[in-house]
Amino acid sequence: MIKKITVAFVILFLFASVLIAQNDLENVWKLDTTIILDIRYATTNNFTGKKVYDEAKFFLRTEPAQKILEIQKELKSLGLSLKIFDGYRPLSVQKKFWEIMPDERYVADPKKGSRHNRGAAVDLTLIDKNGNEIPMPTPYDDFTEKASRNYMDLSSQIIINRKFLEDLMAKYGFTGLPTEWWHFDYEGWEKYDILDVDFKDLK
Repeated sequence: MIKKITVAFVILFLFASVLIAQNDLENVWKLDTTIILDIRYATTNNFTGKKVYDEAKFFLRTEPAQKILEIQKELKSLGLSLKIFDGYRPLSVQKKFWEIMPDERYVADPKKGSRHNRGAAVDLTLIDKNGNEIPMPTPYDDFTEKASRNYMDLSSQIIINRKFLEDLMAKYGFTGLPTEWWHFDYEGWEKYDILDVDFKDLK
């Protein structure tokens, strides 16, 4: 009898944990539809060459989501906007990425989990008022040295653009990944659990 109660409690606890995790993931675009989405993993235009997301959605945990809204507000005052490539990423997708690119400089080992899997990382760039991307060192998901933040064999304007984006994100608590100019982790990312909630189960 005690064993059955224990098993039931564990199942209930896991179910409640999933619900709490879902409730803590915010659909950021619904909060500000001026943010432009270009969710590459919902298309074939990504390093896998395959569509790995069923839906083009942008979720983050509540706190970093609110900071993204603040960043967008500041950018709009400058005639600019965010363009989002990726946010929360289910662990099941991370495993697929690792099979293709097992290199921790660019893809987190799913055994450890990614900051994306925690809903505390975002891939993005800047666009102008006409929707044109502000020039940056490389296209998105360029796994070369040129995408690194310390790569300097670039035009002075691109270096300025990269620094502007990095400083802006840092102002709101996001730190850039050294090897990818587009990737930013929110402060305290390690306090969030790794999630494997499918997009279809999120609103």
